[in-house]
Amino acid sequence: MPANKNALIRYKTIDNCLRNKYRRWTLDDLVAACSEAIYDAEGIEKGVSVRTVQSDIQMMRSDKLGYNAPIEVYDHKYYRYADDDFSIMNMPLSQNDYDVLHEAVDMLRQLDGFEQFAEIADVVSRLQDKLAISSGKRKPIINFDNVPDLKGIRLLNPLYNYIVKKQTLRIMYKSFSARKPVEYILYPYLLKEFRNRWFLFGSSSKDLLLYNLALDRIESVEPVDLPFQENPDFDSEHFFDDVIGVSKNIRTTPKLIKFWATAEQSKYIKTKPLHKSQQLVRENPEDGSCVFQIEVVINFELYSVFMSYGPGIKILSPRNVKNYMQDKLKEALSLYDIYIQTKNPEE
Repeated sequence: MPANKNALIRYKTIDNCLRNKYRRWTLDDLVAACSEAIYDAEGIEKGVSVRTVQSDIQMMRSDKLGYNAPIEVYDHKYYRYADDDFSIMNMPLSQNDYDVLHEAVDMLRQLDGFEQFAEIADVVSRLQDKLAISSGKRKPIINFDNVPDLKGIRLLNPLYNYIVKKQTLRIMYKSFSARKPVEYILYPYLLKEFRNRWFLFGSSSKDLLLYNLALDRIESVEPVDLPFQENPDFDSEHFFDDVIGVSKNIRTTPKLIKFWATAEQSKYIKTKPLHKSQQLVRENPEDGSCVFQIEVVINFELYSVFMSYGPGIKILSPRNVKNYMQDKLKEALSLYDIYIQTKNPEE
């Protein structure tokens, strides 16, 4: 690939020159044209060397960039395209190019929820249409988790802008357990996504206490005329280093948690760690079971992850985490006991 954009400028300039059939182009002419183009685009006055342009011509002739330009020398002096209709700007994309672009388009479309990326979204849509027309439609080969029409998603754009502008907010918030909304005067700092739900992190104007508010529970947002304050204890870049999920108090410290996993579950846990702090403590060579440890903040999301493994794991320590899991699993089991006792025998 070209080392920098100046190389691309030179390739395009040489291409434009050789497409002009009404002029004879010597090597010196091409050097002068490239030097002028670099000056116009980048303001670089030192010019381009003969050796650089010779190397550019060789690169354009080769298949390293996929150009394979039919550049020939005639009369032992002048350069031209052997094919009058050739241009590096008219080259068809290879199948690999199509595949790479399709994947890039699929990924960029995940930014659709943000107004700030509206121009990108428009470009992506047009590029997607162009690729479909050029290469023939095919089924998607990349699929991302997303929930269409997710409640609260409309707040992403205004909240993003408020955070950028450091605007203090009045938020009316109604949790699942509340009967009526509660007012928060908040300094907003960060938007975070977890399992297709978005959360706003900010500090209370009263005491800088950190809150995380689910966007789908926010009923209204409006700016207030109150000076914005940063929270010196909240580092948005590293705040979640020791967290699974979004629930964490600023003063909460991580705990070392050890758990045993069956041989089958260990295979998955090895290849997809629960957290970046995960370590393999020991492995049983007889049955393949393993003991792992992670160092994280204990929160609801952590328990939710453990619950998802069912009988595939067992918490070893600390005791409070082990007891909590034991109690919850007993509650879950009791639901099935009740179902068995009350089930209609004819069902």
